Amino acid sequence: MSEDNALSFDLPSVGRKKVRVGFDGGQLSSNAGVLVLGGVEKRLGLARRLSECLKDRRDPDLILHTVEEMLQLRMLAIAAGYEDADDCDSLRHDPIFKMAVGRLPKTGEPLCSQPTMSRLENAPSKIEIARMMAAMVDQFCDSYRRAPVSITLDIDDTLDAVHGHQQLSLFNAHYAERCFLPIHIYEGTSGKPVAVILRAGKVPAGVEVRTILKHVIGHIRRHWPKVRILVRGDSHYGRDEAMEWCESQGIAYIFGFGGNAVLKAMTQEAADKLRVTRATSSAVKLRTFAALSYGAKSWNKERRTVARIEATQKGLDIRYIVTSLKGTPKHLYESVYCGRGQAENFIKWHKAQLASDRTSCRDPKANQFRLILHTAAYWMMLRMRDLIAKRSPLSVAEFATLRLRLVKIAARVIEGAARIRVFLPTACPDRAVFRQLAGRFCAAGP
Repeated sequence: MSEDNALSFDLPSVGRKKVRVGFDGGQLSSNAGVLVLGGVEKRLGLARRLSECLKDRRDPDLILHTVEEMLQLRMLAIAAGYEDADDCDSLRHDPIFKMAVGRLPKTGEPLCSQPTMSRLENAPSKIEIARMMAAMVDQFCDSYRRAPVSITLDIDDTLDAVHGHQQLSLFNAHYAERCFLPIHIYEGTSGKPVAVILRAGKVPAGVEVRTILKHVIGHIRRHWPKVRILVRGDSHYGRDEAMEWCESQGIAYIFGFGGNAVLKAMTQEAADKLRVTRATSSAVKLRTFAALSYGAKSWNKERRTVARIEATQKGLDIRYIVTSLKGTPKHLYESVYCGRGQAENFIKWHKAQLASDRTSCRDPKANQFRLILHTAAYWMMLRMRDLIAKRSPLSVAEFATLRLRLVKIAARVIEGAARIRVFLPTACPDRAVFRQLAGRFCAAGP
C-alpha cells in the first residue's frame, strides 16, 4: 500500500513551534486492541465454529482468503466499530487486522475486499443459515464450564428500520415506518446471547412465539436435559400457544399481559381503595398488588395473573402479568418480571453499540447472516469484559466504552526479519488493563 505523504498540512503553532501533520507515519494503526480481540476470538473459536457450517463452493486453486479468515475479519471489524462490509476495503491493509487473522503486517498479503465479503454474505443457503444459528446456541451452552441448575431466557423484539425494499420488511403503524422486528433472546443474569432472529416488522403471533421457543429451548436441552428454564417477555409473548407449550414441557414463564374489561372489573375494588387512600394521605404515589385467577375465552384453563395497581397525582395505572411461578405478587412483579428490563441494555449493546441494525441486504438470508456475525462480535466484547479485573470500572462498562478505551489505541508496527514489534502509546491511560487482557488471551507460547 502506498503511503500518502503528499497531503501534509499545518496546524496552529504550539509554544511558538510550527506544527506540520502528514499521513506518512508508516505502519500505524488506530486499532491496537484488535490484537486482544483476535485472541478472544481464537479462544472462543467463533470463526471456526461458524465456518464449519458453510460449504465453500469456490475453486480451491483460486482461493486467496479462507472462509474462516473472512469471518474473523468481519467479526473483528464489527467489534472495532467498522460495521459495514465497505470498511473491508480500508482495513485490508491495516497491520493490526492482518496480524489478528494470522498474516504478517507488512509482507503479508492484503485481507479480503468488500466485494469478496459481500459475496460471502450472500452465499449461504437457508440450511446453512439454520446451522449457523444452531451453532450460536451451541456457543451459548459451551460458554458454561458445567451445566447450570437454572437459566432465565429474556425474549424481546426491537425496531430495525429499513430504507429500501428488503424482503420481510413491513410498515409498522406503531413505529410509523417500514422495518424488521428481529427477536433477541438473552440469558437474563449473564447477558449472554442465545439467539437473534430476523423477522418481519409485525407483532409475533402465538404460533410463531411457540415455534421459536420450541427450537431454541429444544437445542439447549440437548446439552442440558435437566436445566430449569424461566422464560420472560412482555405482552407480545404472553400468548396462549406459548404458555401451553411451556406448561407441557415443564418450563416456567412470566409474561406481560394486556388489560381488558374483565381484568379491570376484577381489580376495580382494590383500585378504588388505593385512590381514596392516596387522596386522603396526600401521598405522591401509592402502589399495591392483587393476585388474580383469570382465564380468557381462548384458554383451556385459568392462569395466575398479577395486577400492579399504582395511583399517582396524574391518575391510575394498572399493569398485568401472567405467570406459572409461585410467590407474592409484589415479588413476582418487582423482582422477577421487572428484572427483564436489563435485556433492554443487552439489546442496546447489540443493536446500537455494535450496529446490528445494518440489515440493508435485499435477501433475508444475507441479513440473518449479518445478525449472526454481529452476535459473534457481541460474544467477543462480552468475553473480554468478563475477564477484566473486578476492581476496574471497565469490568462493568458498556461496549462503546470498552471500544474507546481498549480497542481504539494507536500502534506502530515494525516487521523485522525475525520478529514483529508493536509500539503502543506511553500515555495510554488503560495500559494496565490492556496488559492484563493481552496476558490472558495473547500470551506467547514457550
